[in-house]
Amino acid sequence: MSESPPTLILTGGQVLTVDPGFSVAEAVAVSGREITAVGTDAEVRALAGPATRVVELDGRTVLPGINDSHLHGAAYGMTKPPFAIDVGHPAVRSIADITRAVAGAVLFAAPGEWIIGLGWDTGYLAECLADARRFPHRRDLDEVAPDNPVCLTDFSSHMVWANSAALRACGIDADREAPPGGVIDRDHDGDPTGILREAAQGLLQAALPSPTVAQRRQAIRGVVDELHSRGITSYTEPGLGPGGTGTLFGGLSTDNWTAYAELVAAGELDARVSVLLLPAPMGGSADDVRKGLAELRSPESADPRLLRAIGVKIFADGVPPNRTAWMSEPYPEGGHGALCVHGDTPALQVDELREMIGVAHEAGFQLGVHVTGDRAIETVVDAFVAANAASPRPDARHYVIHGDFIGAESLAALAAHGYGVNMNPSIKWTISDLMDEVVGPERSAYQWPVRSAFEAGVSVCASSDAPITEPDWRQGVAAMLLRESKASGRRSGADQCVDLARALRAYTVNAARQDFAESWKGTVEVGKVADLCVLDRDLLATDPHDITGVEVDLTVFDGRVVFER
Repeated sequence: MSESPPTLILTGGQVLTVDPGFSVAEAVAVSGREITAVGTDAEVRALAGPATRVVELDGRTVLPGINDSHLHGAAYGMTKPPFAIDVGHPAVRSIADITRAVAGAVLFAAPGEWIIGLGWDTGYLAECLADARRFPHRRDLDEVAPDNPVCLTDFSSHMVWANSAALRACGIDADREAPPGGVIDRDHDGDPTGILREAAQGLLQAALPSPTVAQRRQAIRGVVDELHSRGITSYTEPGLGPGGTGTLFGGLSTDNWTAYAELVAAGELDARVSVLLLPAPMGGSADDVRKGLAELRSPESADPRLLRAIGVKIFADGVPPNRTAWMSEPYPEGGHGALCVHGDTPALQVDELREMIGVAHEAGFQLGVHVTGDRAIETVVDAFVAANAASPRPDARHYVIHGDFIGAESLAALAAHGYGVNMNPSIKWTISDLMDEVVGPERSAYQWPVRSAFEAGVSVCASSDAPITEPDWRQGVAAMLLRESKASGRRSGADQCVDLARALRAYTVNAARQDFAESWKGTVEVGKVADLCVLDRDLLATDPHDITGVEVDLTVFDGRVVFER
């Protein structure tokens, strides 16, 4: 208990502490930046002084501040106006809608200025739904933007749709070969259709105008304000570095890091941001990782509890909707996908990936590896274990990012070594119907086996991967409880549902552990930082189908009320 009166008391409600016993209290007191009391209404109310702000909860729920453990904050900000147009569902429902949005942007653009957008998904475009052979094409965009280059990134950020002006600007024609790990879609004449997949996106993205540091700061501030309205106080920025130079997600490491660091120095970053550095591009090599790490080192922050570089991100394979995840069993249409690292054969690529992971591990970094296919995941987990055997580190906390089709053996190995998995229940909700076609119903139902991961003893985190999906933990929690699809409401893998306590841990204390910060954030306990959110109702009594309608009434960050509805 604090000796001086608290600055803030939240009382008369349901405080879900998310401590090891998932205990429920009635009230919480804050003094300055810390939680100083958690207990009954009578115990905590008695601590109030003349200057204490007392919030009457009237049965509402208090949670720890939500931690979205994989959220591309700077990139998400740059997908918002005035920086980009929204071409995702439900803002658009057809290719015609997208062309109208592009036409509107052209009206306000200078001649030759790039038009940038994000979010399109063929699973929600009327023309593609009506005809399975119909796919976005450069000609769709040429009609409305003959002179302005257009780059529209899809919802997964593993594919871009460009017009002819953009292809010309980047020298992409019938003779241009795709880089390793990339695909340039072509028509029957061999000409590019305007769709570039995986590493081929870099041919286009390298030409995009780079935002200024001031624009990046503006974008980040806007994102943090939005996150406060959703009760989110911490997030992981997964991929700032030379491996992302010129791309939507990275930008120059110095520019994005500088934007964050300047916000911290000015006292304007009201979120806790953990950063994964990106030393090598998709399709990169161990030499790229060595060079990137030498350039990056470990940037300093004025306040490590606000901004800290804690790890390194590496790309291992692609994503299942694009059939680029490396799978043991073939896709129904044929092919197994592949690793997206340097190497002319699968065996050479496996060796390269193992070396990339070993280099980063030996350099002392936590590793977060983007990997989705079961065969690729086995390779990554084996590489984690081998790297630790060669250079023992008892608490490296490496983790698998996405882990769509992670198998039982890989889960057991992660658990045995204290490694984790970062899953995306909101993406499961978004694409589960589509995945029936991509990998077949049985594999689709298993995708993101959250319950199996928890039961194996793995520390499971859940995240939005924004801007892939909205940074809305409520949708993620509902998806973990229900595993119902966005399009049809059909259940996909009901045996992988988890309870509310586990779902909340994935967005709070487990995410704090991923940040090496569970000793000071992630639960409502005395001595932890005062990062809290107040919901508009009793969450324990809420039907899982109604969780997405829960409102955040109040968000507290570092002891200060930063959002109030």
